[in-house]
Order: sequence, then C-alpha cells, then structure tokens
Amino acid sequence: MRESLIMDLSMEQRLAIKFCFKAGKSATETLQMVNAAYGNQAPSRSNVFRWYGRFRDGQEDVEDDPRSGRPTVCCNDNNVKKISQLLLQNCHLSLRMLADEVNIDEDTVRKIVVEDLRKWKICSRFVPHSLTPEQKDRRIAACQDLIATADSDPDFFKKIVTGDETWCFAYNPTTKCQSAAWVRETLPRPKKPQFQKSHVKTMLMIFFDWQSVIHKEFVLEGETINAVYYKGVMERLLNRI
Repeated sequence: MRESLIMDLSMEQRLAIKFCFKAGKSATETLQMVNAAYGNQAPSRSNVFRWYGRFRDGQEDVEDDPRSGRPTVCCNDNNVKKISQLLLQNCHLSLRMLADEVNIDEDTVRKIVVEDLRKWKICSRFVPHSLTPEQKDRRIAACQDLIATADSDPDFFKKIVTGDETWCFAYNPTTKCQSAAWVRETLPRPKKPQFQKSHVKTMLMIFFDWQSVIHKEFVLEGETINAVYYKGVMERLLNRI
C-alpha cells in the first residue's frame, strides 16, 4: 500500500513538471513551483531537472524507462567465485563493471565484495618513485654484501659514516601544546598569536658515526647542491675523519 502511494506521488510530480514545461516555465522556475507545492515530499533538484530535460527533448511518457531482466538477488557461491577471479585479474574494476560482467545487480555485487570477499576499495598512496626490477636486484645484492661483511668483521658497523640534510628556519613557532600553561580556573585562557614558519631558512648537512657527529656545515645562501659542491663536502668530511 505504501509503495503504491509513493508511486502515485512520483507520477503526480512528473505530471506537474511536464505541465510547467508545457506552460513555458524554465527548469529553475519549475523547481521552485514543485518545491512550493510539495514541500518536504518534493523530488530532488537533480530529479526535477532530469525529467524537465526529458520533456524538453520531446518525451511525452512519464513512466520510468524499462529495466533489464537482470535478477536482483544472486549472492551465491558461483557468483562469489566469478567476482573473486575478476578482481584477481584486475583489482581496479568498479562495481558497475563487475555487475555487467556477472550479470547481476550492483547492490548484490557490493554485498559480495564487502561481506563475502572482505575487500575495500582504497586510493593508491603516492610515492617519490618506483624501483625497476633491476634496481631492486641491485639493492638486494648490496644488502647481502653488507651482511656478509658484517659477519666477517665484528667492528664493521663502527666504521660506517652516514649523513643527512635538514632545513633550519630562522625561527620555529611554538605549538599549542608547547605554549600550554597552568592557570587558575577563574582566569581567562592564555592567548597565542598564530605564526607561520620563517621564510628565512638554510640547509644543514651533518655526518656522524656510531659515536658522535664527525662533520657538519651550513649551505651558504645562493649555493646550489650539485656534484661539484658535494665533492667539496666529501673532501672536507674525509679530512675530519
């Protein structure tokens, strides 16, 4: 009974949209009139514009387009297996693509993927670069050499010197936690101006071994860190060692 009333209301609203179109009203004017007439039961803006566009394109029927004979409930082991195989072949398929391949409705596909296969569609995470198979093999070989050297020389790790670079700002504003203070309950909350990080900055290059820092230097303003500059850094580091 309730579904019948909903269908009757939908047909009535489509007829109202068609009447407004025939009366020469624009789509926006039609939306305003339908909202004023039906209030909370008015169709959505997109629905009004969709039916208005149909009538503008020459359609006279207010019935929905005939739907395909696709079964609505097909959550069986066979379809679960088919969808699982399709996702193994291509994990980027959408629910609509899977529904078309298996010939079942999209809601059933969503239920199979989420509840039966326990899969969620998430976006890929950007990474700086992707290694080629040859680069991966080289890294494995280098790691194996390091392991073999460490096994043969107990003091190997004491001979390693490593380095890093970091930006140093002229000032760093304190965070909300760092500026927290104990005050009486009756006193107002302390205020803290919102600062941005300093635009004045310089790069610090630092090198250290297993005990302490060996060498550190700031990159002078206007310098470009290229092969020639880094060669000079390595020479100064070698002198310190």
